[in-house]
Amino acid sequence: MKLLTALALLACAAAAHAQRVGEVDTVFKLIGPDHKIVVDAYDDPGVKGVTCYVSRAKTGGIAGGLGLAEDKAEASIACRQTGPISFPKPLKQEDEMFSERISLIFKRLRVVRMVDAARNTLVYLTYSDRVIEGSPQNSVTAVPVDRATPIPLRP
Repeated sequence: MKLLTALALLACAAAAHAQRVGEVDTVFKLIGPDHKIVVDAYDDPGVKGVTCYVSRAKTGGIAGGLGLAEDKAEASIACRQTGPISFPKPLKQEDEMFSERISLIFKRLRVVRMVDAARNTLVYLTYSDRVIEGSPQNSVTAVPVDRATPIPLRP
């Protein structure tokens, strides 16, 4: 049973793995890494053929290099069809596709997939939240799916 649980956790971690596409420096730091904007690609684990690209600020300096800095809440998202779209299993109406820590304890960057069944479209929203106070800053993108491939929803 423990082995099965460990394998399930490993599969979830692999599904939400980001691939760094690139980064640009925004502020030079004499000690520690520079402040930068990074662009990561996330393949949707529930939809084959869709990749989301998320750009966000990454704090540098000593605190950033040690993983102690709090990154800004601003992020942008663009999701695109990168191959034939298919659905290994039915989707929830709304589901968190990815979540990553952007501060030591309190803040997370999240990507949520929503299904617009009336338009046969996948809608992706990115935002950050905090334990005490959330952020209204967000970004949204949509991927239309060919009407010949209806999006299967969980009941």
